[in-house]
Amino acid sequence: MRSILLHISDDPCLEARIQVAFDLARAFDGHVTCLQPVPFEYGVLGDMQGAMAAQYYPVIKEIAEKLREVTEARLVPEDVPWDWIETNGMAGQQIVRHADLSDIIVMGACTEAGQSTAYSAIAASVAIDAGTPVFLVPEKCKGFDISSPALVAWNGSPEASRALRAATPMLRRSGAVFLACVSEEEQSFDLPAINGASYLSRHDIGATVVELPVSGTGIGDTLMHAAKAREVGWVVMGAYGHTRFRERILGGVSRSMMTDPELPILLAH
Repeated sequence: MRSILLHISDDPCLEARIQVAFDLARAFDGHVTCLQPVPFEYGVLGDMQGAMAAQYYPVIKEIAEKLREVTEARLVPEDVPWDWIETNGMAGQQIVRHADLSDIIVMGACTEAGQSTAYSAIAASVAIDAGTPVFLVPEKCKGFDISSPALVAWNGSPEASRALRAATPMLRRSGAVFLACVSEEEQSFDLPAINGASYLSRHDIGATVVELPVSGTGIGDTLMHAAKAREVGWVVMGAYGHTRFRERILGGVSRSMMTDPELPILLAH
């Protein structure tokens, strides 16, 4: 986890994800790349759209430059190496484009409209499209303690397996790891919890397997309740969805967990 990509945008989660990204970098002697997408690229638009964009682009550019100035001043005292990339284009596409040589992407659990209590379609899209895990950070998060206990949502799926593998460097530093399985009427995948625990044990990580009866409010609430009851600092889960369904991106459990989460969530598809 030495190459950390941090999404920069002016939303309520920015300070929280700065704190988390730099805490991760300190824990792993890492480097933070601050990526600031500027969402206009009017040179590729048609004549009418281009003319309209040409009017608004200087304003957007000025706002972006101010955000960079303020944020860079905020980062100067940090004892972690970092650099800054500014790029034109839509945020989700630009994050995916720059993620290939990153170990983790730190994003906020806020909407692109700046609402902190809703579901981030950009983070969902990146979680599905990028081959890099996403660490989703809620607004109220004040930092990240790598030694805090972690809860891994496990259902034996390929997505859960990839998330477990992606989180292994961080789980190795956790004070405790809970492998949580929610009992359902139908189990779609064949890998039992013991397989996940065995994988972790080969990396010298001890895990406690926890079986949870699903509550009436759904699997997402069941997992979050279990996480809070065990006082964990973060959650690991697979991102379930299909890129062709752009209007929803993720399925019910993933979407539920990503909507106003109370803890940081590591997601991998």
